[in-house]
Amino acid sequence: MKAISYLQFGGRAEEALAFYEKALQATNVKMVRFGAFSQDPNALLTEEEQNMIMESRIEFSGNILMISDIPPFMQAATGEITSGNTVLISIIDANPNMNKQCFEGLSEGGTVIMPLSSTPWSASFGMLVDKFGVMWKFNSDASKFLNGFVD
Repeated sequence: MKAISYLQFGGRAEEALAFYEKALQATNVKMVRFGAFSQDPNALLTEEEQNMIMESRIEFSGNILMISDIPPFMQAATGEITSGNTVLISIIDANPNMNKQCFEGLSEGGTVIMPLSSTPWSASFGMLVDKFGVMWKFNSDASKFLNGFVD
């Protein structure tokens, strides 16, 4: 079994996909739009909804991030899309140079909470909120840190 991060947007998924592809130096990107499938004649999608991303996936450094839009017709059931702070994506055990590249890319247009730096618990630690409101934490020594405290 695997668990991955899946980000949802209300019409900005394509913009987010391009941003994360560049910032994370993605090696593989796949995308499907809502308009790629036959429509229900009783619930036709608008042109805008047809162009929204139904599912996408980027691969970077052996990781996967999935991204999609939640069109207005689905938000009636899922609720309105809002930026929040209940989810944090943590990049762990990467070398400091990789952390620096990704951190700089993701911080473009965002807010740095803690600049990437050496700390007593990690050679490369930092936190930011990207321009889409997603929080990221970088810790090059996360596994070593946890192994020192977990029985």
